[in-house]
Amino acid sequence: MTKVKSRIKAASVKGALFTMLLLANVVVAQEVPKIGFVNLDRILRDAPAAVAAQKKIEAEFARKDQEIGKLAEQLKKLEDAMQKNGPTMSDGDRRTKERELGELGRELQRRQRDFREELNQRRNEELSVVLEQANRAVRQIAETEKYDMVFQEAVWVNPRIDITEKVIKALGAGATSGRATPAGNAKGSAK
Repeated sequence: MTKVKSRIKAASVKGALFTMLLLANVVVAQEVPKIGFVNLDRILRDAPAAVAAQKKIEAEFARKDQEIGKLAEQLKKLEDAMQKNGPTMSDGDRRTKERELGELGRELQRRQRDFREELNQRRNEELSVVLEQANRAVRQIAETEKYDMVFQEAVWVNPRIDITEKVIKALGAGATSGRATPAGNAKGSAK
């Protein structure tokens, strides 16, 4: 009985090996797809157009940020004065200062909220232009280098298929060659 089991086992192993060899020949005979990966976070952080967009936004919102900072300082000074002088103030003066403190605090929160909303909207506008440029660069690289697929999201990526640096260089070349400005506007192209 053990001889029969060992012969069956040997036949199963031979059959499995034969199947694996057949599959290996089929896989070798087929063309292996060329796959690439692009790290969008890195592009939106490091590409020349993204850096220029970020600087443009910072310059655009610097004044409002300073105004909010001054208002926060004013609120802090008023709070400190209330803590220091509050016990010695008359009830009427204390209520007036508390009301003033509350109004200033609400005004600061409103301005901060409006600032964040406006900043996020402008950032999204500017980065959508960069993203559009990046997608064009990815398509161009994929067509030129005959990629079958280019992924933008992955849990793990082998660095040999990462084409992010090529895309960043293409975006930089596009910005310096006059095809696109850092703000993302095309110059003279009517495609």
